[in-house]
Amino acid sequence: MDSQHCKMNGDAFQESRYIEDSPNKNGVISLIFSLKEEVGALAKVLRTFEEKGINLTHIESRPSRLNKDEYEFFINLEGKNVPALDQIIKSLRSDIGATVHELSRTKKKDTVPWFPRSIQELDRFANQILSYGAELDADHPGFKDPVYRARRKEFADIAYNYRHGQPIPRVTYTEEEKKTWGTVFRELKSLYPTHACYEHNHVFPLLEKYCGYREDNIPQLEDVSNFLQSCTGFRLRPVAGLLSSRDFLAGLAFRVFHSTQYIRHSSKPMYTPEPDICHELLGHVPLFADPSFAQFSQEIGLASLGAPDDFIEKLATVYWFTVEFGLCKEGDSLKAYGAGLLSSFGELQYCLSSKPEIQPLVLEKTSVQKYPVTEFQPIYYVAESFKDAKEKLRKFAQTIPRPFSVRYNPYTQRIEVLDNAKQLKNLADTINSEIGILCNALQKI
Repeated sequence: MDSQHCKMNGDAFQESRYIEDSPNKNGVISLIFSLKEEVGALAKVLRTFEEKGINLTHIESRPSRLNKDEYEFFINLEGKNVPALDQIIKSLRSDIGATVHELSRTKKKDTVPWFPRSIQELDRFANQILSYGAELDADHPGFKDPVYRARRKEFADIAYNYRHGQPIPRVTYTEEEKKTWGTVFRELKSLYPTHACYEHNHVFPLLEKYCGYREDNIPQLEDVSNFLQSCTGFRLRPVAGLLSSRDFLAGLAFRVFHSTQYIRHSSKPMYTPEPDICHELLGHVPLFADPSFAQFSQEIGLASLGAPDDFIEKLATVYWFTVEFGLCKEGDSLKAYGAGLLSSFGELQYCLSSKPEIQPLVLEKTSVQKYPVTEFQPIYYVAESFKDAKEKLRKFAQTIPRPFSVRYNPYTQRIEVLDNAKQLKNLADTINSEIGILCNALQKI
């Protein structure tokens, strides 16, 4: 794939385009492109694919939400002839005037994977989801429900059209959706006082007070995002489905959490085969309002930027056993802080029983531990504290083979690549200024 050079603070850094952290299943490549509504426009595009010998395996269309005179097309195609595909994408953009979004492609070998440098660049991959719109697996509870599938399409459209800086569109949830939320909310809230960690229980009443967390109300992502920003600088961004591990972790580097907005099917309110708004708002959000946990989450994201594929897999596994399914010590007791536990009535009880295996959090071991996705975890890892987990993560990140270090600048909302003397001097000046403030404060205590 073509690489390009971008300038940052006067220094060149080679950038390669990167889409997913592993090859697509069966070599399938996915594209979304927009065309003006005119006779023969789609036929011209399809003829271009045919002439280059590229086979389309799936195509669907919908009116564009951005431009009323355009249609959007989602296609899957065989990834056997990548050089020809590069030519086609270039032709679609320059000759036909189509807007093309490439959803899945593997990267060039021996290059540093592309990663976002500014928070606005999250727009580049926020729609590169591993499932699209209402495309549900056959075993999904809502697979045979056309009303639910249409509803999922509405949520997918909201996420697809969202851009950084915009307010997150508000959703009018149906009575059925609110009833499903209410069942989950009521059952989980009864367990939190005895099963959830202190940080979760400390924040939850604040969410009820300021964000509309109630049994009869599904909170709006915009309200919750504003609350998080006032606490730790974290914010929510709507997403239509699962992102690749690389893309999802990259968002955390900017303190951005990609959150679903749809809710699980009403036929099974206590089960979901995928993240939904119950998982996001009840499991993840309370901990993102805690400064120490927010810092830990961001450092996982920062460690992922430019990391090789095998380390992305390891970091994703660390994320799984901490942010999703982590336990922590509180005195002589164990408590849950992982969102997968705090949003599952059954597993929240199971994880603190005598049934699973409990191990201390040792990232060299944790990062390579295999785990099931569709059943309760047979093993959980216990952190001494968020501070301890953060220190272990920093040491683990030092083993990642990349030719630079990175830091997040909250003032510019950019990632600074620390690979030259100028960048290091700027960092030293910033640290020196902060130390000066600390010394001055200590003298007044």
